[in-house]
Amino acid sequence: MTLANRKLGRKSDIRVSMLKTLTTDLIMYGKITTTEARAKEVKKIADSIIALAVKEKDNFEMVDQKVIKAKLDSKGNKLTELVKSKNGKEYLKVVKEETTEKRQKDMPSRLNARRKIMTKINKVTNSKGENVDLPSKLFNEIAPRYTDRVGGYTKIVKAGARRGDNAQTAVLMLV
Repeated sequence: MTLANRKLGRKSDIRVSMLKTLTTDLIMYGKITTTEARAKEVKKIADSIIALAVKEKDNFEMVDQKVIKAKLDSKGNKLTELVKSKNGKEYLKVVKEETTEKRQKDMPSRLNARRKIMTKINKVTNSKGENVDLPSKLFNEIAPRYTDRVGGYTKIVKAGARRGDNAQTAVLMLV
């Protein structure tokens, strides 16, 4: 992650981690409140990855892929059958079915863009503990909003001085 000249009063590893977290929160929630200096740095990173997502948003193809799944009964439980092993013992085996599904396959440049985005944001889980795919959110939800726009995907609104240390705060939001 290339950073401009602002050090933000932190050592480089802590600074990079802090900016990744702020960028992740901005993409996840659409708006963050932080200091002005941090907001300006996060704005640069966020604008660059959104521009990348806008450029590569339609660069995929739909392919048929074989999927082997367990057969389910009406209640949603897996179906099993009684099978005999070579040594004569009986056991339950899950019945499987093979189907084909249409799935998106990224073209090489979109895959490269996805990997670049993943270096600039953190992995996120939701409240249920499931992983949230932020690059997909960028490609499928955020990028389509900005197809007609050339740059300027975020804006900074000054929010005044913070109580306690009197630091100038700002709200950084997606336009």
